[in-house]
Amino acid sequence: MATLNRPAWWSRRSLIAVLWLPLAGLFFGASALRRLAYRAGWLKSEVLPVPVIVVGNIAAGGSGKTPVVIWLAATLRARGFRPGILSRGYGGTAEVPTSVQTDSYPALVGDEPVLLARRTGCPLWVGRDRVAAGRALLAAHPEVNVLITDDGLQHYRLARSAEIVVIDETILGNAWPLPAGPLREPVSRLASAGLLICNGAISAGLESRLPPVPRAGMLLEARQFYRLGQPAEKRLAADFSGQRLRAVAGIGNPERFFTTLRSLGLTLASTRALPDHHAFTAEDLSLPDGEVLLLTEKDAVKCASLALADAWVLPVEACIDEAALEPLLERLHGPETA
Repeated sequence: MATLNRPAWWSRRSLIAVLWLPLAGLFFGASALRRLAYRAGWLKSEVLPVPVIVVGNIAAGGSGKTPVVIWLAATLRARGFRPGILSRGYGGTAEVPTSVQTDSYPALVGDEPVLLARRTGCPLWVGRDRVAAGRALLAAHPEVNVLITDDGLQHYRLARSAEIVVIDETILGNAWPLPAGPLREPVSRLASAGLLICNGAISAGLESRLPPVPRAGMLLEARQFYRLGQPAEKRLAADFSGQRLRAVAGIGNPERFFTTLRSLGLTLASTRALPDHHAFTAEDLSLPDGEVLLLTEKDAVKCASLALADAWVLPVEACIDEAALEPLLERLHGPETA
């Protein structure tokens, strides 16, 4: 099912998608030439004084990068590292490197960075120029000894020590380049990744195309809801029995959120999919009397100020085998610190 962010022709190799192929060929060629320019040294990558781990994907859309960043930050901290996080700050208006706090304004720095700051407790800076943002973060937090970049797989100006690529086959669609399909880079690009994290099942067809690099599966686990504006108040899915539920999502893949809710045994009276990073208004979330609103945690960051009467938030946790990180950490620092 296509969302508001993804044209319908991305889902299959239809006539409309074919008509976009000439432009897709130009995009593919330009992207390949740019990658070659950085590999050959014609364009210069900037090296920061600490290791940089990029978490990204090869397709446009929500593959599950944010839960992976949260998991990675917690895992590194548990092993004695002091991570910081860099983000582009999509959806925000900040033009220069900007520090993100737990109470930062999402319209300025973006919704995902505020969520990451709250969930990880790590120093976090946003900026269109990730190199400048990284330098600003390290100047403000000299204790940081590893940087995690949320997205930015294609931001080659920032040199990286390792790449973690998140794959969700449901968003790969027809596997054609933009704009004929959702791919920013070809599947062959995955061969240079340090770790592939597969969000959900992988078909035999895709399996045959994946390169022989370390891989881990990921499940997104949803447990308790919390009330918007009052996180200490919790509910289980069963507590919504008999109520009319309306689910709204402004994320890269809203259908995944609706499917998760149904998998918890909830019957949804209605759903509404909005564009990723949507700027919510009270009108977007208005409810008939007696209905309950269900939101993603990312959207809740922007909705807390709207004083909604009965809105509940469902956070998710990435479940990933930590052993999958060992080869990557050994490559960064050697086996003695991994």
